[in-house]
Amino acid sequence: MTHEPHDKLQSDADTPGNSRLVTIAEGPWAGWQHWEPVDDFEEHAGPFFCKADGQGVVCGFRPDAKNRNGGGNIHGGALMTFADYVLFMTALWADPDLHGVTLTMNSEFIRAAEPGRLLTGRGEIVRAGFSIVFVRGMIEDDGRPVLGFSATIKKLKKRG
Repeated sequence: MTHEPHDKLQSDADTPGNSRLVTIAEGPWAGWQHWEPVDDFEEHAGPFFCKADGQGVVCGFRPDAKNRNGGGNIHGGALMTFADYVLFMTALWADPDLHGVTLTMNSEFIRAAEPGRLLTGRGEIVRAGFSIVFVRGMIEDDGRPVLGFSATIKKLKKRG
């Protein structure tokens, strides 16, 4: 994994330093995709992965001990960081040219998540306007809801 500065929301151009989804070839995440170069914060909080399936894009996260809160469950901030990743993967799957920032995010904690278990996240675009994209989604543990979210992305013009 590389750590070159990048903008995750830029297109997969041939220019060095631009990000792209890279398919993992082996290990527990084989067949999933990961951003390269890595986003250091997401890599520390996650890492997070995604892949296409028959329903669109599904995102994956297997939290470990570093993601626990004082009660031993997964910290709400770690879940919200994963929800933000799901938000953008959902929007980018629908519009690969999208560039933007999270404008708002609402989260509802439904049940505790435990370290070591695979969490999956899916979202859906509620509306894509001229300057704002509305997304809602759910993070689950083996089909059990853990966190529901709704969020907006403010579209921005690409730099340069």
